[in-house]
Order: sequence, then structure tokens, then C-alpha cells
Amino acid sequence: MGHCGLVIALHSSMLKITVEQETKLVTLRVEGRIAGPWVTEFNRTWRSLAPSLDSKKLFLDLRGVTFIDADGRHLLAEIYGQTGAEFRTDSLLTGFVVHQVMRDSPRNGKEN
Repeated sequence: MGHCGLVIALHSSMLKITVEQETKLVTLRVEGRIAGPWVTEFNRTWRSLAPSLDSKKLFLDLRGVTFIDADGRHLLAEIYGQTGAEFRTDSLLTGFVVHQVMRDSPRNGKEN
């Protein structure tokens, strides 16, 4: 299993993205805030990873996420729309956002 991670810190906020690649599965574990400048970093990581997915299943592990702003929600919706990623959540916040992302996805017959 290959690992590569990205840690970005600004003031007291932090975003940590860990990529775990297996034969048929890629997990993006995100910890911290998906908001403000962190959305750009998350997007950069996602865009660099996307071409290597091929037929691999993508999991987005959001169990360490503490906040998601509108841009973060939009990026999650884009990733879900392109990949049908499965989400792992453990809080009301992330569960609610994921529910909205999946409910509103063109993948499920609805437009944002």
C-alpha cells in the first residue's frame, strides 16, 4: 500500500490530507477544515490523484473534518459527481453535508 500525505497549516487552522492507495481502492482521508484556502489545497490534491484512479473505488474519509464551507461542499459534490465516491463520516455536520451532496447530484438524477 502506498502512502503520500499533505499537511498545510495557517494560524491555528490546519488541513491534513492523506492518500492511501491499494490495488482496487484509494482513500482520501481529510482532517481539519474544508474551507477557505484549504479548499484550493484539497482541490489540488484531488486533481493530481484523479487521473490515476482508473477503475479504483474512491473513499473520502471525512471523519476528521471539523468544518465545511460552501466551496468545500461544491468540491465534494464535484468529486462525488465524477467518481461516485463513498463517504465515511462520524458527525452530524459531515453526515448532513454528504447527504446533501449525494441527494443533489446529477449522478442521482438531480442538478445542483
